[in-house]
Amino acid sequence: MRKSFLSLGVSLVLFVGVACGSSTPSASNSSTGTSPTALNCSTANLHLLKSGTLTIATDNPAFNPWFAGTKSAHGSPWKADPNNGTGDPYSGQGYESEVAYDIASQLGFTKSQVTWVVVPFNNSYKPGSKHFDFYIGQVSYSPIRAQAVDFSTGYFNVQQALVANKGTAITSAKTFADLKNYKLGAQIGTTSYSYILNNIQPTKQPAVYDNSNDVIAALNAKQIDGYLVDAPDAFVNVLIGEAKHGVVVGQFATIGAQEHYGLVFEKGNSLVGCVNRAIGTLTSNGTLDMLKQKYLKDITFPVISQ
Repeated sequence: MRKSFLSLGVSLVLFVGVACGSSTPSASNSSTGTSPTALNCSTANLHLLKSGTLTIATDNPAFNPWFAGTKSAHGSPWKADPNNGTGDPYSGQGYESEVAYDIASQLGFTKSQVTWVVVPFNNSYKPGSKHFDFYIGQVSYSPIRAQAVDFSTGYFNVQQALVANKGTAITSAKTFADLKNYKLGAQIGTTSYSYILNNIQPTKQPAVYDNSNDVIAALNAKQIDGYLVDAPDAFVNVLIGEAKHGVVVGQFATIGAQEHYGLVFEKGNSLVGCVNRAIGTLTSNGTLDMLKQKYLKDITFPVISQ
């Protein structure tokens, strides 16, 4: 899942404690097999949509804490409003906006040489040609998605979390077994939905919804007992009252490979290798950790165990 609302300038910081393992983003599942030392990553040699310009895509609206700031570019399609937690990618504020510009800088681009374009989340990983150099917008790597597009190495590790209405029986759940008989929900096509099906395996068919707003509305209407979502989004949903009576019940340990957000590329784009090198530099020099401390608040949830 990938959307979150954040208002009144509240900043978050990713929790890296219980069940999260290392705060260092996963370096696995990259789609390029090229050795970093063999790459020619000079700006003139990069495979780009438009020569001399780095074209980056994300969804619209773009939400905090991933994108923040007010409208900063003439003609920008993003209508940033701090009162409803939306930001403008052009501002260079917010975790993903700063990561994107830092990657651009590593590749030799100035801020004025970066162009942002609107691409809906679900379209980012569909097969076919892309009208962007890379997409950034809380897209979790999965082998199924990687059949249609290429992914960078991870720039952010993430856990799944459970949100439910305060005072309901499900909020006392401590194990997967405790969740077996509840009606759970998630956004269609997300790793949250896959986690329910593959790991929790409840006796009731989970409800699926087209977008995150519908998932939250279902909980508010008591049509489901709880929903799964990426843990930072769970925190925001509760913090600003989007889930009206919501509480974060807990987060889930990683089963299998560490889930992480990666940048999305058209299949076969050689730019992936150079971007991976840039992410490696931002990881090793502490930039990614610094941005987490800047935008994502240190918080942990109880672990719901297998």
